[in-house]
Amino acid sequence: MTERKPPGVDFETWVDRQVREAAERGAFDNLPGAGRPLPSDSAPYDELWWIKGKMEREGISHLPPTLSLRKEVEDALAAAHEAASEAQARRIISAVNEKIRAAIARPPAGPPLNKKPFDVEEIAAEWRERH
Repeated sequence: MTERKPPGVDFETWVDRQVREAAERGAFDNLPGAGRPLPSDSAPYDELWWIKGKMEREGISHLPPTLSLRKEVEDALAAAHEAASEAQARRIISAVNEKIRAAIARPPAGPPLNKKPFDVEEIAAEWRERH
């Protein structure tokens, strides 16, 4: 924890000493982004720049629930086609079908889902054809 500035000490001197001592301890060594150029400042100002940057670094996004489910449905179908076994493909499709049925029964906020549950037998037949 940083110590409090002692009374009577010039603020700038106190801060300079804190930075110098931290550098001597190696607190600034191996920081993320070291040696890389600063991001471009030619982009228009965005109040949420730091939130968007954090989301990008963390690999997260915020979508309305229906759009997120649409993406999950697409990913599940691709995963079912690439599954190691027919049983695994059936499990993947059954799991996503449950989510689709729940969204149909109680529509979440956002645009319409526009998806219906998959026919598990049809997906299994497609899996057999591919393998």
